[in-house]
Amino acid sequence: MWYPSGFHESGALRKLKAFLVVVLLAAGMLSSGLPDARAAGHAASARPPLPPLPPSTNLAPRTKTHGCLPRGALPDPACSPGAVFSNATQAGICVRGYSGRVRRVSESTKAAVYREYGIASHRRGEFEVDHLVSLELGGSNAISNLWPEAASPSPGFHEKDRVENYLHAQVCAGQMSLRRAEHEIATNWLAIYRQMSP
Repeated sequence: MWYPSGFHESGALRKLKAFLVVVLLAAGMLSSGLPDARAAGHAASARPPLPPLPPSTNLAPRTKTHGCLPRGALPDPACSPGAVFSNATQAGICVRGYSGRVRRVSESTKAAVYREYGIASHRRGEFEVDHLVSLELGGSNAISNLWPEAASPSPGFHEKDRVENYLHAQVCAGQMSLRRAEHEIATNWLAIYRQMSP
C-alpha cells in the first residue's frame, strides 16, 4: 500500500491489515472447498437404499380389483385374500423390529386400496389401510393383503391389533405354528377376537 512521504503506519493499522489478509485468505479457501463440503454433507445425510423385500405369495387367488365390498369387519376375500412373504419364519418374525424393517406401503398404494373399495373420501381416523395378515405374522405389503379397515363399529382395526399381538405372542412362544396363525387371521380374525374376549 502506498503512503505519502513521511507517513508512519500505526500499530493498529498494521493489525487491521493483517486481520483483513487473514479474512480474505480464509474466504478464498472456504469458497474453493465449498462444493466438496456440500458433497460430503449430502453423502453423510443420504440414506442407504433399502434391501429388496422377499417374494410375496397370495393365500388364495385375487379375482377382483374393483367393486370390493367388505363383509362387516372382514375384507372382501376376492379382493383381499391375504398374502405373506414366502420366506417368513417364526425365528424371523420374532426378532424385535422385524415389522418396521419390512413395512413399505406407499401413499399411492393406499389410494389404490381405497379406490378398489369405492371409498372416495373419509375422515381422519375413520379407516386404516390394514394388512389382513399382519407384518408381525409374516404378512406382505402386496395389495392383495390390504384393505381399508374401519375403526367403528367395534370390533374394528383397534380390536384387530389386539388379535395380531395375541397371535404373534402365541407363535413366538411356540404355542402355535406361523402358518396356522396366518391362516386363522386371514380367514376370520373376528373368531379369534371373540375367543379372546370374555
